[in-house]
Amino acid sequence: MGWFVFLPLVLPLTAWPIARLAEQHLHPRAATRLLTGVAAVMAICSTVCLALVMVVGTAQLPGNPLPDGWSDPEVRAAVPYDEVAGKAAIPALCVVLVACGRTLWRHVTVRRRAHRALTGMPGTEVAVLPDEAPYAYALPGGRRDRVVVTTALLDCLEPAERRALFAHERAHLAARHHRFLLAVRLAARANPFLRPLSTAVAYTAERWADEDAARTVGSRRIVARAIGKAALVSRGTPVATLAGFAAPGPVPRRVAALLGPAPAGRSWPSVFTTAGLAAWGAAAGTAVSAMSSANSAVTMYFILHAATPF
Repeated sequence: MGWFVFLPLVLPLTAWPIARLAEQHLHPRAATRLLTGVAAVMAICSTVCLALVMVVGTAQLPGNPLPDGWSDPEVRAAVPYDEVAGKAAIPALCVVLVACGRTLWRHVTVRRRAHRALTGMPGTEVAVLPDEAPYAYALPGGRRDRVVVTTALLDCLEPAERRALFAHERAHLAARHHRFLLAVRLAARANPFLRPLSTAVAYTAERWADEDAARTVGSRRIVARAIGKAALVSRGTPVATLAGFAAPGPVPRRVAALLGPAPAGRSWPSVFTTAGLAAWGAAAGTAVSAMSSANSAVTMYFILHAATPF
């Protein structure tokens, strides 16, 4: 097992270069899927790493619930360990579990409250709230996915811009963007080195919805205008109901991207480009992280299984 068990803790650093490059050079759909997959795999591997370090490093602590055979000198020699790292892994793993649990709880709570707020309203796909605060968001789950918008925001938009707004929110629902956002948030809680990927996915998911909306309404400029207007009138608006479902992202960058040419549909960049090198570097780091975690887990299983008394 050796030092390989520690690799998944730091290998997420190899994904940093691709976070910004994916935003700039990949289609938002491909960037969202790639970054979410990399973040999820690396988060799982780093959590497994913490668990292995904790088990191996604390087997000799008094009062531990592990079998006595695991602390045998021959077993300790076969399974390299570090008591300091093992003890430090205990609070670290607890922090990861608590942080991920809180994130899941908040996500479920926000969704439940959002659906409860729509009780008594017609069960249409679009729910229009008579609210003076201008906002809109996509609400997944419940009896059906819904787009929630307030009268204040609709009053600020022209008919074509309203169509762009609805197309944008429907794109979020159709592509299940809330799942990507939740996955990268959990990954960032599991390993802080993955936070740049979480930020990048929050942006690329919005860009994905922007491009789908532009294709639906047939005008990138109208979508850009709708996004800009919604951002201006929504500034300072409380967004408690949007916490689990919306990630507005840098609006000026989104508008600038929509005013430019449409992104290429190629899902994977050439290896001879900067983005391609970053993508392959992140893929290699993810593969090494997965292999080192699997190797450490399998090695520890066979050694400790043989040392477990029956």
